[in-house]
Amino acid sequence: MAKSMSKDVAHQLEDFRTAVATAAEDVVFRLFPTKIIELSALIDSTIQPDSPYHISHASSFTDATVYPPPSSTGADEPDKKRKRGTDRSVSLPHSSDNARYPNHMLANQHIIKLHDTVKRECSQLADSCDKVKLWVNLTMPKIEDGDNFGVQIQEEVLSELLRAQESAYNLRDGVRQDHLNRAKICSKLIKYPHIEDYTLSLKEHDEKQLFFSRQHLIDIRNIYAVLTDILHKNIAKIRAPKANNGVGLY
Repeated sequence: MAKSMSKDVAHQLEDFRTAVATAAEDVVFRLFPTKIIELSALIDSTIQPDSPYHISHASSFTDATVYPPPSSTGADEPDKKRKRGTDRSVSLPHSSDNARYPNHMLANQHIIKLHDTVKRECSQLADSCDKVKLWVNLTMPKIEDGDNFGVQIQEEVLSELLRAQESAYNLRDGVRQDHLNRAKICSKLIKYPHIEDYTLSLKEHDEKQLFFSRQHLIDIRNIYAVLTDILHKNIAKIRAPKANNGVGLY
């Protein structure tokens, strides 16, 4: 005897599908267009001298000074030297006790703030794409022969949403890569503080990151624009892929 869902479970599942559709359509018709306008305004404002993305801030926030090592909190502890293999204590984060070159350099706090904006935008883009992807997947009809053009449109939309998410993840990962690259330059400055080119290299790196931060906003805005365009043009087939077979993609 074939089993089936209880009416209560089926009702709860239908409520879930309705909530998913409502959230996704809110993303498609409200959030995506709003983000295009919001990011476009932010990008246009970057030409103003008081904008944090203005090129005038490129080197003013770069501190290439090599500072003395931070003081150790355990310097006065007795019997610090122990036999090899007997000290199993774990060093605290940012501890310079075992560093070969324990000098200190500061991160660029201005660039960190710009990175925070990019990370926030990437997270919102990825989360929004997840909501729409789930909705499109749940609207797909059962697998059968014939009249599959609407399903092909849905699959193309899903591919575009996936590409948007991957772009968001890559832009988000660029923040990590920036800190790694900057740390390599800083380590050279600590080791060779008398070489002026390393100082200039650090300033050029920060200037590039200032430019990239603005470019990332443009990339995210353009992703929103492409998604909005393809979703709005094909919304009828996304909602009802089997309704008719006479409407083409785009």
